[in-house]
Amino acid sequence: LGWIAQARINLPAVNRRAAAIQSRKTVKNQWQAAWLLRAVTCIDLTTLSVATGFPTGLYPLSTRLEEIKYAVNNGATEIDIVLDRSLVLEHRWQELYQEIQQMKEACGETAHMKTILAVGDLGSLTNVYKASLVAMMAGSDFIKTSTGKEGVNATLPVGIVMCRAIADYHLRMGYRVGFKPAGGIRTAKDALSWLCLIKEELGTKWLSPHLFRIGASGVLTDVERQLFHYASKGSYAAAHEFTSS
Repeated sequence: LGWIAQARINLPAVNRRAAAIQSRKTVKNQWQAAWLLRAVTCIDLTTLSVATGFPTGLYPLSTRLEEIKYAVNNGATEIDIVLDRSLVLEHRWQELYQEIQQMKEACGETAHMKTILAVGDLGSLTNVYKASLVAMMAGSDFIKTSTGKEGVNATLPVGIVMCRAIADYHLRMGYRVGFKPAGGIRTAKDALSWLCLIKEELGTKWLSPHLFRIGASGVLTDVERQLFHYASKGSYAAAHEFTSS
């Protein structure tokens, strides 16, 4: 895990990058509609099982492993696990790696595993980067920002750091790991900003639900409103007129 020990994050550079993405002019007309339709395909409305002591991840490891096995034995094909934040804050990377690896083994061959970092509880972006790397090294199929219960959830600076970790891992190991921002994504413009980030940081191969999902079902209503605005050539509908609201 020497790679982990050497990692450092340049916070001012990350914040400048996030500000640049947020300040981009939004695409319009048919181009906006095309990107919004792409966003719809990436909104995560799948059925999954949350295990390992959600949302704190503080249950004994044996209990967390039994939760995973129980869910898989009852047909779960996707498992969301929550890492123990104390292992990150205390820089116990080897122990964190071993825990996540055992959880991956408990998922077996059939269930995909998403590791929730709970970024709002990790203390620094350097810790976010390191936890991302450890989660991927231990076998995570996806890394996810948040449970939605933390004070800070999916922000662009966090997304940049996690995507850089994914890109670095892919460059070194040759494996593509998925990314899921969750919490705080509320509008169609938010969704477009995340698509922009993914395209620029990871490339077009990640612009599919196989490797990128948006954990914000509530954003679907605003996306529908924007698509209605385009299709009707300028009219807006109220949110309650859409079935997803």
